Amino acid sequence: MKRLFPYFLLLKPYWFAFLIALVCGVIYGVSSGFGLPYMIDQVFPIIFPGEKLDVRLSTWELFMYISWFPLVFIIRGTSSYFNSYFINYCGIRVLEKIRFQVFGKLQRLPISFFHRNQEGDLLSRMISDTGQLQAAILQVSNDLIKQPITFIGAITALIVMAVQREGMAFVLLCLLVIPICVFPIRRIGELLLNKALNMQEKAGNLTSILSENLSAYKEVRAFNLESREKERFLNVSENFIDARMKVIKYSHMLTPLIEIITAVGISAAIFQASRKSIQLDAVVPVIVALYMSYEPVKKLGGIHTSIKQALASLERLEEILETDESISNPTEPTEIKMIRGELEFNNVSYSYSNREEELNEIPALIDINLKISSGEVVALVGPSGGGKSTLAGLLPRFYDPEKGSVLLDGMNLRDFSLHDVRDAVALVPQKPFLFDLDVEKNIELGKSKYTDATINEVCQLAYADEFINEFEQGYQERLGEKGSRLSGGQLQRLALARAFFKNSPLLVLDEATSALDAENEDKIHEAMAQLIKGKTTLLIAHRFSSLKLASRILVMDKGRIIADGPHDEVYKNCDLYRTLYDQQNEGLS
Repeated sequence: MKRLFPYFLLLKPYWFAFLIALVCGVIYGVSSGFGLPYMIDQVFPIIFPGEKLDVRLSTWELFMYISWFPLVFIIRGTSSYFNSYFINYCGIRVLEKIRFQVFGKLQRLPISFFHRNQEGDLLSRMISDTGQLQAAILQVSNDLIKQPITFIGAITALIVMAVQREGMAFVLLCLLVIPICVFPIRRIGELLLNKALNMQEKAGNLTSILSENLSAYKEVRAFNLESREKERFLNVSENFIDARMKVIKYSHMLTPLIEIITAVGISAAIFQASRKSIQLDAVVPVIVALYMSYEPVKKLGGIHTSIKQALASLERLEEILETDESISNPTEPTEIKMIRGELEFNNVSYSYSNREEELNEIPALIDINLKISSGEVVALVGPSGGGKSTLAGLLPRFYDPEKGSVLLDGMNLRDFSLHDVRDAVALVPQKPFLFDLDVEKNIELGKSKYTDATINEVCQLAYADEFINEFEQGYQERLGEKGSRLSGGQLQRLALARAFFKNSPLLVLDEATSALDAENEDKIHEAMAQLIKGKTTLLIAHRFSSLKLASRILVMDKGRIIADGPHDEVYKNCDLYRTLYDQQNEGLS
């Protein structure tokens, strides 16, 4: 339970509901553990006095005594209901806070975290692990308060009755089997934690395969991968089933073991009572009290197994919660007032960590020194993996340099708030993402303090109004998941429109025309020429036709800048650039 104590602080807003649950749990425990055995001990002898006692109760007296039975069960049932209701209410609220904490953490973690972790596994943690945690909380919460109080009440009743009856003190020795139950509870709990953790990891693998398959439905059909995908899913599913069955094996093993151990204790009590010739009416209440003291132990063992499964899920969630937020806001951020757009990279280096082993770092940028003037348009050219996207990603602080610094107008980007920095940068990625919203709301997401045009105006500038007006609902047309109802060129036009709408002084264009046909490409280049006016722009060029927009070209290879200058100069002096440029021109011709 000590692992869960920090999360008890989340109960603070619900302290009254938790207090009610606690009081009701105490009432249930007392009425069950002490009330039932003691009632049997006190009421049964009066209702059934036996042949030796000449006591006859009137109908009214008999009714009053018998009324104790429904009264005790009314108290027991009502308190049990309100205990379960309010403790579940608190548990679900706490779980929702944990889930929200994890989700909020994911919004703050750096881009590099998502490079190291599979989307499907993170999805599994948010859904499967929180679901497992919720199931455990709901199961445990029903007995967490009631059973310990029931156990204490039953032990108290047992001691009172054993002391009152001559020759029954031996029953107290039967309680010695309770410490014996601790050993299987602890051992099975340890095994269950490991098995449950393994099962949740396998569930993450299963979700990853499913998520990847659903994202690549076109490629699966284009390359006839249906059989391969079914085999992959079957193998991972079998691994998950094996792991799940191991959890089931250990989680259901504990209850029978405790029942066997406690049955031995009750049998020993009956055996000894028979040898001492103790009357049945004296034995029954004591045996009931003994049973009531054993039953909570069995249920507490079940609580232990549930907590172990919950801890396995909690451990996977805490891996996210405890991940270092390497990209963070400064304690006292400097306010961005007026941006000129001068950029400076001083001895900047950055490395990616391998997904399987974080110590295995892959250099992406090595000692980059670069100055970009206000309003300058710089094209980044080079082979894949050369560091172009990483360098551009330093502007919106998707990454922070491991060494060196990035300056904006002479100030370190780390001195500004993340919100201000990202507000100042408009990004058009090569593969833009659109939400399942209508056209207007998707573009409206780009709104910033620099916005100075209407949605209709920016769509006209991006030549997106042509196809938008063809939609049945125009700007209110929903675009589907990831903009699935649009072509690649339409996606990029809307991404451009969003950049126009944001109107930030810094631009990162990751080949915004790569999915356009030749006819529309010239139009978009004209629009981009308007967009970049007066803005400091980094243009990642995959198609060299975009180079006409740039006044300066940087050639990057293996994380270093190997050439810097206008096209004619770089073409003359850089073999790599000349080769890439000529190959693309030959391909176009």
